Amino acid sequence: MNAFILAAGLGTRLKPWTLTHPKALVPVGGVPMLERVVLKLKSQGFDNIVVNVHHFASQIVDFLKGKDYGVRVSVSDETGRLLDTGGGLVKARGLFDFSCGPVLVHNVDILSDADLGRLMGRHCSGGQDATLLVSLRESGRKLVFGEGMELCGWHNLSDGRYRPSGFVPGSGCREYAFSGIHVVGEKCFWEMSRLFGDIAFPVMDYYLNPSKECVVRGSLEKSLRLIDIGKPATLLQADKMF
Repeated sequence: MNAFILAAGLGTRLKPWTLTHPKALVPVGGVPMLERVVLKLKSQGFDNIVVNVHHFASQIVDFLKGKDYGVRVSVSDETGRLLDTGGGLVKARGLFDFSCGPVLVHNVDILSDADLGRLMGRHCSGGQDATLLVSLRESGRKLVFGEGMELCGWHNLSDGRYRPSGFVPGSGCREYAFSGIHVVGEKCFWEMSRLFGDIAFPVMDYYLNPSKECVVRGSLEKSLRLIDIGKPATLLQADKMF
């Protein structure tokens, strides 16, 4: 199975660590986050893993060269230009074997007890083109879903703003927090390329684009336990767990 680890970000919230290191190599319980995510993916059946790199890219490349995880781990190099989450997916498209199915996308700064194999199964049996893992956790930004869990919009709770422009949620809509974990089918890769080209763009801009034809749905995991280690406070919390 295919997986993509988003590890190219600047990690500005984790300064001063990220002044001299990539966020992906920040240790949690003495183990770099990138290794934790790779091992989780491997344990749940993913054997073609792609990691995108930009910030201190050579440190990640050298780290991976010194490891043998027993699965294929390759690099999508964004050293010349940081492409954000959507542009990174488009660039890495040729590194995936779509004959083996869609791609599980996982942020490098997410620790969770998510059953990734089950999420992949739900995606493949549901008929949609992309599946976003969501939960009931507290978040300042929520995704808005219709009665059939189709993605309808995005809600910034701090200022009440919705996306896309002009969107008004209906009475049957529900709001959930996005986990940073999603499954993306081949059709989405081609459509992202068609709509955005090779520019840098957030993948959520694609998911919320009214012009897209792909079907995007949420998969709710009510009891999901998740920590985003992208901030010093949550990194410290995670470090105490291991």
